[in-house]
Amino acid sequence: MNYWLIKSEPDAYSWEQLLKDKKTDWTGVRNYAARNNLRSMKKGDLALFYHSNIGLCIVGVAKVVKEHYQDPTTEETAWLSVDFSPFKTLKKPVYLADVKKDPLLQNMQLVKLSRLSVGVVTKDEFDRVLMLGGL
Repeated sequence: MNYWLIKSEPDAYSWEQLLKDKKTDWTGVRNYAARNNLRSMKKGDLALFYHSNIGLCIVGVAKVVKEHYQDPTTEETAWLSVDFSPFKTLKKPVYLADVKKDPLLQNMQLVKLSRLSVGVVTKDEFDRVLMLGGL
């Protein structure tokens, strides 16, 4: 299993909306590094769900339920989409400021590559975020 972090502005698509929808297609990614991460995702992988711009915190864990396919929001074949469903809600949000302060999370892509919308997370980073989030 691999671990990831996906970002969304909560006023565009929030964790709460994913809980209501029960499943969503992750469309609109237009960065090659993020696209490559989508391509590498496998069914069953877990992704930390991060509220960017507003909130700046990890709020839940989503699960990959459908591997990459052509992004339906564009005719350009270079861009991919992946389907996610909610897996677990963190008991408390893990804020970016807390991530930056934590010695075990200093090398996390969320910190090092802050503009990347779909990033890789190590197992140790994933477990640490869950612990900080009360799971």
